Amino acid sequence: MDVFSHGLWSGAVYKALNIKKKKNFNVWLAAFWGVFPDLFAFTIPFVWLFWNLFTGGMRFADFPRPEESEPPTETRFPIFNLAAHLYNFSHSLLVFSLIFGVFWWIYKQPQWELGAWLLHILIDIPTHSYKFFPTPFLWPVSSWKFNGIIWGTRWFIIANYLLLVIVYIILYIYKRRNQN
Repeated sequence: MDVFSHGLWSGAVYKALNIKKKKNFNVWLAAFWGVFPDLFAFTIPFVWLFWNLFTGGMRFADFPRPEESEPPTETRFPIFNLAAHLYNFSHSLLVFSLIFGVFWWIYKQPQWELGAWLLHILIDIPTHSYKFFPTPFLWPVSSWKFNGIIWGTRWFIIANYLLLVIVYIILYIYKRRNQN
């Protein structure tokens, strides 16, 4: 799924948890952790790509697309080898569990907003195909990946954002009704 959707879904889930459980989760922190796996994997390559675009080293049409084959644009952009390695770390349930445990140990209590990172991985498993960054959720124990749907297809993007709009409208209505 695209990075913006991850942030929006994380925000929606934590807003709903705040309502349902009467908790005070930090929605912005949850949204950050919801996009963190992609930021971790793709920030350096995208800075490099945009720099090359800005300096004339490449065209916008050269950017990798979700429908391209895995590994994405490896021959055209070797920097995506770095992204693939970082993606393994940030999209692994085992790495997430380790980091969650470290945070719990440091803060002496679970940091539940980190659950948005877990949500990110769980959403990515069925929304990535073998063609573009399939989710290595069992890495480093196994290289097996689920061949899901391509999140970049038009119908999926429309359905995803339409559902996000509906969810946020429901959350807004519920909040307004409970304030009165």
